[in-house]
Formats: sequence, structure tokens, C-alpha cells
Amino acid sequence: MDNFGKILYDDGIHKCVMFSFDDEGHEDSFLSVNQYLIVQNGIGVLIDPGSEAIFDELYEAVKEYVEIENIKFIFFSHQDPDVSGSIAQWALSTKARFIMPSLWVRFMSHYGFMEMSRVMSLEDHGAKLKFGNDALKFVPAHFLHSPGNFSLYDTKSKIIFSGDIGAAVVTSPEAYKRVSNFDEHKEHLEGFHKRYMGSNKLCRAWVKKVEELDVSIIAPQHGLVFEDGDTKLFLEWLKELKCGSDFLEELY
Repeated sequence: MDNFGKILYDDGIHKCVMFSFDDEGHEDSFLSVNQYLIVQNGIGVLIDPGSEAIFDELYEAVKEYVEIENIKFIFFSHQDPDVSGSIAQWALSTKARFIMPSLWVRFMSHYGFMEMSRVMSLEDHGAKLKFGNDALKFVPAHFLHSPGNFSLYDTKSKIIFSGDIGAAVVTSPEAYKRVSNFDEHKEHLEGFHKRYMGSNKLCRAWVKKVEELDVSIIAPQHGLVFEDGDTKLFLEWLKELKCGSDFLEELY
């Protein structure tokens, strides 16, 4: 991946782009950070744009694909700074509406964002939003890992932008990478998911929702992208994962 991203989907009208600008600096990072952009007919949706520290780099990269004034929506899957920390900067530089879980709307003022009239808040069961000739579906992902959390499914590209679900602790955020060997990749998933995901019951609830969709790519906020058969392998793995409150006795 160069500084201007990796194309995940492009049919000439509808495009999905992955960026990997890291909050802490590429040399010492142990958790790479991904940001995403959907563009259809010159109108953009920015997904989990990250912290204030990467705003300038991401801004310049996004300009390669869409005019900044044509970014219509910016989606925040949850409240963490590596997802939402740059909200005030994007509010100043765009006319976008901000889509986020209702649970975290008030929290955004701590990042310097005060324009609540621009917020489209998501209630617990999610929502569906028309986007051009297609739609964006906001899929509940509560306690995976945030109490208020959503994934975003793009009906045209069949990509689900999964946030921290599927995140892998990898030592290099350099080039775009897809999972090439799921059995080997599991070791990069296990520690993160066992501690950050709420419980097996919650994992199963999310998997059930995703299995109702036609998913070709799972694109997490950290690490590598799942494509083709690896999407199913990951869902099967997550369905059986013991995590979070399943280890309550060990934690206390």
C-alpha cells in the first residue's frame, strides 16, 4: 500500500479504499490502525478516521479519491480515540453528517466536538441508510468490544467494516495485507479477542447477524483483511471463541 491507500473494491462507480495510517508511528507500533473510505459517484463515506495525530495524512490521502466537500457521512463504530479522536478536525474541514452509536454522542465533546445537530445517532438495533443506488447497514456489535458498537455493511461491495472484530495484533502496519493462512493468523487474533470481546454469547449474536448478509470481505480496524474463504473461517472461529466474561473467575 502506498500513502494513497489500497483499493478493496472498484466497479467504476462504487469504490472502497483502505488506508493504514498509524497513530503511534510505524517503527514502534504493535497494533496497526486501518481507516476506510467508500465513494459512489463522487460522494464519500469515511469510516473510523482515527486520532488527531493522523488527521493531516489521512486528509491528503482521502483527497485522492473524493473532494473533501463531497464527504457526506463520517461513521464512528465506537468511542475510542483511535476511531474518533479526530472528529473535531473533520467537523471543521467537512460538511459531513456524523453517524455514531447513541451511547457515545455526549462523549464526543471530550474530543472538542460540539455540533450535535450534525449527529445521526444509532439506536441499539442498528439502521439502514440509502447511499446512492445502494445502502449502508449498521450492524449491532455491542460489547465487541465497546458497550455501544456497530459494524458497517456496504451492500454494493459486500464488505463489512467490522471495527475491532477481527483485529489482529501485528507488528507491521506497512503494506496492505490479506490473511493468507488462517491457521497461522489465529495466533495474532486470540489474545486480543479473548480480552477485548465481551463473551462467546455476544460473539455468536454478531456472527448470526453477519451470516444473514452476503459478505465477501471482513475489513477490521486493526491488522489484516479477510477475503474469500477466510471470511467464513473467521466467523466459525469467532462463533466458538471463549472470551471476556467467559473467563470471569480468572479475572477476579
